[in-house]
Amino acid sequence: MPAKAPRKAATPRTRPDLSLESGFGPGRRVCGIDEVGRGPLCGPVVAAAVVLPPGGLPPEIAAQIDDSKAVTRRLREEIEPAIRAHALAFAIAEASAAEIDDLNIHRATLLAMKRAFHALPGTPPDAALVDGRFTPDLGCEAVAVVKGDSRSQSIAAASILAKVARDSEMLRLSVQYPHYGWDRNAGYPTPEHLEALIHHGVTPHHRVSFAPVKRRMAQGG
Repeated sequence: MPAKAPRKAATPRTRPDLSLESGFGPGRRVCGIDEVGRGPLCGPVVAAAVVLPPGGLPPEIAAQIDDSKAVTRRLREEIEPAIRAHALAFAIAEASAAEIDDLNIHRATLLAMKRAFHALPGTPPDAALVDGRFTPDLGCEAVAVVKGDSRSQSIAAASILAKVARDSEMLRLSVQYPHYGWDRNAGYPTPEHLEALIHHGVTPHHRVSFAPVKRRMAQGG
């Protein structure tokens, strides 16, 4: 029986770093922007903008940071205060469910990103790295970065701030509307949430332009 080929060692996963930020040149103030909440049936889409110091986050934080979806909820909540403490500037903004229905989710996402950028305290950034394929009109150089939250430390930091902020908002709303499981599903279309829509109807925080909610509205709300 032929011998098995030796198993290749797994390549260590690289963490987001400051390579993209440094590409703008020395001395430039660069912010990372990311959003959370495009897919849920309810609640706002939330964006964060973060400016990190030239050396980035402390090594012990940088070693844990990543796309917010790749970080456990417990770890996100542990490192979120450290990101706030070490960032040169940060801001969080949102577009409401009503704005999502009025504008569509794509345009509302860009609006939330633009609001976060313009809410940054201090000197406005010289450039921005934006997660995804599109950038809002920010009035400065802006670069769209696909999977940016796994490549740029600034975008990854923004991803975590936005995720923690949105989860907190959905937890608050779940107290008012306990049947939908928003404290567990953050408004995403889980079986629990869809079942609650059938039995308890549409709330003021649902996005009525989204198909499952629109269907429920057609049935009488």
